Amino acid sequence: MKIISMIPARYAASRFPGKLMQNLAGKTVILRTYEATVATSLFDDVYVVTDSDVIFNEIVNNGGKAIMSKSEHQSGSDRIAEAVENLDVDIVVNVQGDEPFTERDSLSKVLNVFNDDPNKNIDLASLMVQIHDWDEITNPNTVKVIVDQNDFALYFSRSPIPYPRDKVSGTRYFKHKGIYAFRKEALLDFFKLPMQSLEATEKIECIRYLEYGKKIKMVETQVEGVEIDTPEDLERAIKLWK
Repeated sequence: MKIISMIPARYAASRFPGKLMQNLAGKTVILRTYEATVATSLFDDVYVVTDSDVIFNEIVNNGGKAIMSKSEHQSGSDRIAEAVENLDVDIVVNVQGDEPFTERDSLSKVLNVFNDDPNKNIDLASLMVQIHDWDEITNPNTVKVIVDQNDFALYFSRSPIPYPRDKVSGTRYFKHKGIYAFRKEALLDFFKLPMQSLEATEKIECIRYLEYGKKIKMVETQVEGVEIDTPEDLERAIKLWK
């Protein structure tokens, strides 16, 4: 199997514009993420895919590989699909550009899903981490996921799911970490299929896969790190890096 990683990277961001070019302990967030992904040694190639000359030059001038996407896209998956359409690959791993704490163990767990799926029943795999803090569970910036007994995703939401009508029932709450591993065919299907109402309402791209009947295998990890969505997240990341 040929496995590559694609890191979608927009300069604009609604909550924190230019966040990928912010300084994280002497290097930009996007460069930290790129270097962390390469350092896992899990991929035949790693690319940053961007619509920004600033980000493109940041990666290339530091010895990395970058691809300029040709057009505007509604999601990172759309941007990656354009980039891989004519590449000879089997599995494409989407690492978010604001994930500088990307590490090998969690990514290995995601890739093992495809090694254990000889009949190719699984379309994509992703990560989830248990959350306990009620403020985070109710925070709409934290995407939650619920799964069936075999850890296949049932739904993703910015709302608390399940609704805690009974808080002593023993339900575990999981945050979705923005790392996906796709079969190339599933990714290209995503690119061609129109957005439906649930994805449009929640603004969570992986809901599109569920709406069209794709199977998403979730893998639990204990590594949380920091996803940099706000200036406060950047401050936390700087402290954690130190």
